[in-house]
Amino acid sequence: MSVPFSQTSLTIHQAAVDEALASLQRQDTVRRLWRRDHTLWKQDPAEISDRLGWLDTPMSMRPHLPALKDFAREARAGGIRRVVVLGMGGSSLGPEALRRTFASAPGFPALHVLDSTVPASVQAMSNAIDPAGTLFLVSSKSGSTIEPLSFYKHFRPIVQGVLGSEDAGRRFAAITDPGSPLERLAGEHGFRRTFLNPPDIGGRYSVLSYFGLVPAALQGIDLEMLLARAQKMAEACGPGQAVSDNPGAWLGAVIAALALRGRDKLTLVASPGISSFGLWAEQLIAESTGKEGKGIVPVNDEPPAPPAAYGDDRLFVYMRLMGQVDPSQEQAMHTLEAAGQPVLRLDLRDAYDLGAEFFRWEFATAIAGHILGIHPFDQPDVQRAKDATERLLMRHQSRGTLPSVEPINNLKDLLEQARPGDYLAIMAYTRQTPGLETAMAKLRLAVITRWRIATTFGYGPRFLHSTGQLHKGGPNNGLFLQITEAHAQDLPVPGESYTFGALVDAQALGDLHALQSNGRRVARVHLAQGYEARMLERLAEEAAE
Repeated sequence: MSVPFSQTSLTIHQAAVDEALASLQRQDTVRRLWRRDHTLWKQDPAEISDRLGWLDTPMSMRPHLPALKDFAREARAGGIRRVVVLGMGGSSLGPEALRRTFASAPGFPALHVLDSTVPASVQAMSNAIDPAGTLFLVSSKSGSTIEPLSFYKHFRPIVQGVLGSEDAGRRFAAITDPGSPLERLAGEHGFRRTFLNPPDIGGRYSVLSYFGLVPAALQGIDLEMLLARAQKMAEACGPGQAVSDNPGAWLGAVIAALALRGRDKLTLVASPGISSFGLWAEQLIAESTGKEGKGIVPVNDEPPAPPAAYGDDRLFVYMRLMGQVDPSQEQAMHTLEAAGQPVLRLDLRDAYDLGAEFFRWEFATAIAGHILGIHPFDQPDVQRAKDATERLLMRHQSRGTLPSVEPINNLKDLLEQARPGDYLAIMAYTRQTPGLETAMAKLRLAVITRWRIATTFGYGPRFLHSTGQLHKGGPNNGLFLQITEAHAQDLPVPGESYTFGALVDAQALGDLHALQSNGRRVARVHLAQGYEARMLERLAEEAAE
């Protein structure tokens, strides 16, 4: 398998990439990676030697496919018409990318993903499903993640009220590591099935394991084809290939070499049919590389702007789905090349080539981590954010309230602090709606064209388990706009002293404190009930002034 990139578009950066590839060859990097040599990254093997199981998933998961298909048939025969993944971060973004790319096969359940603790989002999912005909996948590697466990506490009594206590457990299945609290809970509560994932696979590298394949099987995706494409890519990335012909090592060398030269805004552009791949790649790259003051900033789903709006900190990766090429994207990429921007093209024959891309980008991220000199498999600042949330919830339990938040800047004040090479991260602790999506696109375009900096956008608390690591552990080149909203109607978390509203507010406040303690430049906007649309419009106006 040759490297399907147009290398000529690297322009003046080709020499740096060639040197990075030569260095990988001299150090025997690819062979050492396949041998699980932890010294590629750090002398301490912790969270490295036991996090490389993803290398084997294209082959190691194949024997489990008949059982997965049997499980899917059993669910359909049992009246399951909808499947809801209750997860967060790596356990939800892989299924979300597959859900958006592949429609459910005829006769198979519709797949949904819930990874928001905003009360309105939880209630909207509750309204969308029939409890008697829904299977819930509680997904958590550690088995102790607060969001999926809170979702379970919400949906269990709803299902039990319809089916009774004895049958309610049959509407739940667990995906977790062996010996986790979730495995014990599933056994005690009579879950239909528990899938124990290989423990040597980290969450963001888990899409080709049970975390991605169980939802995919229930959706009717051809698992054999998905893994076959992944296996071909794994072979192409194997230790017998020259580094320059290794598609994963080559990509890792490009993105790391250019990041070291200041082009650390890895901007993903994809054909509409595979646009959701960026959601998954975003968390893989940001959470893996954003630490020790270093990092690659993945820029996903950014509205296109004129070439003059882009600085010299960009690397564009254009993923084209053959047969669905967008002429406007083609023209935009040619224009950027003509303006001297580096553009890589990656062609996918069809949607099943995502299996190959999942593996390629995992391999490339591991290689990039080696070149950058960071540990790509841990996530220290993600855990700190979790700890901050827990402390705030304990305060809420003892005092009945969360700390008040003083006004923090406005967007114009924040943007006036922008320096070349900075980026604006928009963090919305709100329900996902078409209106908000439209407003954020307008805001991002205004920032790109007026201030010539990159923009990212993520929903909380989802991004805390992905780009949140980069925000706090990466370089101090981010401007952070936090958007929160009032809760018109709150929801209790059964068995807990706090509500979903208190949980998401604590997550937002904990994130805010963590950013401030790391010396980040932050602004916060709280959307007043009934004035959300006007306030969002005003943000775009401020950005353009």
